[in-house]
This record gives sequence, C-alpha cells and structure tokens, in this order.
Amino acid sequence: MKVADAFKNRKAFISFITCGDPDLETTEELLLTMEQGGVDLIELGIPFSDPTAEGPVIQGASLRALSNGVTTDKVFDMVRRVRPKLNIPLVFMTYANVVFSYGIERFVSTCAEVGMNGIILPDVPFEEREEFSAVCDRFNIDFIPLIAPTSDDRISMIAKNAKGFVYCVSSLGVTGTRDSITTDIGEMVNTVRENTDVPAAVGFGISTPQQAADIAKVSDGIIIGSAIVRLIAKYGRSCAKYVYDYVVSIRSALDELK
Repeated sequence: MKVADAFKNRKAFISFITCGDPDLETTEELLLTMEQGGVDLIELGIPFSDPTAEGPVIQGASLRALSNGVTTDKVFDMVRRVRPKLNIPLVFMTYANVVFSYGIERFVSTCAEVGMNGIILPDVPFEEREEFSAVCDRFNIDFIPLIAPTSDDRISMIAKNAKGFVYCVSSLGVTGTRDSITTDIGEMVNTVRENTDVPAAVGFGISTPQQAADIAKVSDGIIIGSAIVRLIAKYGRSCAKYVYDYVVSIRSALDELK
C-alpha cells in the first residue's frame, strides 16, 4: 500500500485526528469508522506540547491527549493493533521535536514496522528536509511536503522533490475552519502539476461539503482536520457516529463531482 493509492480512483478525502483524544481506544474506533465512511487516507497527529501550525481546536486536542498520558510509543502500539483492519494509507503528522527526541532512524523504522506510509512535519523547511527525507527513503516512507500560499517561486522546487502527495495549504496562519477560502488554489495546484505527477491535496480551513467540493474541483483531494476534531471534542467517547455522519456528507459531495 502506498500514499498515492488514496488518489487512484476518485477525489481523495484525507482526514486528520489527534491520537489519544479523548483516548487511544476511541482513536482506534475512529480510524475504522472514517474508512467505512469513505475517507481515503488518514493523517494521525502525534500530540506535541507546542504545535505551532495548529489553531486552538487541534492545540486543545493535543493537550488533552498529553494530559491523558499519550506517548509516541503508545501511539505506535495503537497503530500496530489497528493497522491489519485498515485498507487505506496512514501518515503521521507531527513536529520535528517529536521525531528528534525519539531518534530519526528509530522513529522512521518503527513507522515502517507498524505499517505507516508517510510522515508530515509542518515545521521542517524544504531546505532542511534532507535529514528526515533520506531516512524516510531508506524505509519506503513518503516524506510529504507542505506548500503555503507564500511559497511563490519555491513551489516548483518543492513539487519537483515531492513524495506521496503535495500538501497545499489553502490559507495563511494556523489550522482551523474558515468561512471562506480566498487563496487562488487553482493557480497553486497548477504550478504543482507543471512540476510533478505527484497528486496535490488542499487543507487548512475546509469544513463544509460545499467547500470540499469547490476545492476538489481544482485539486486531487481535500484534507479536513479541525472540523472533525471539533466533533470529537464535543462528543468525546461517543463521537464515532457523529464523525461517521460528517465524513459521509463530505464523501457524498466529492462523489457528485464525477
């Protein structure tokens, strides 16, 4: 299984959740629930005390998970348990400090061992990726790049070196839902496509079925995190059915584009 498999047959729906919010048993249930609802790839957030790219919703999830005693090792153990039941790619989204403190080679090799397919580190600039990407290449883990609206002439350079998919950030600032997305996503995605065959997915700010459909028209997939994490925060251990209904509503909007 590869990250690119998520984009094979339809517009990819990528979801994000924070591992251990409200607990790891619920995280495990949510992974299965989201796949059943039509998600094509899941980003698993490893909680971190200073998640600089995240807005208050995902920051809150990280803090709840950490206060529950969630560690990187416990996250790996959870993935080991649930991976055989899942048929979609999984990627970790976390921060360089988490990987450094665990040991880059140890972290990436454990990712490969438990069945992860990629890693996203939003605080690692393109120019500093080699320390991580070289190890990821050895273990067949995709080191997935982010491109921001301010990347400008760097977009082509980042795209040419991309693996898995290119994470196009739709809005300036941190993660979180937005009433509207004003960035010219089409232009950003076109620049990516001029430089690579790797799919381009768009995240940051998407929350409604209409926003998802509008963004998917000009990209290969959409990424939703905060809207899902907000449901988890609201309903706690009973959140799975609410997340399922929400995921189905997004999937349906994407499938209507065919």
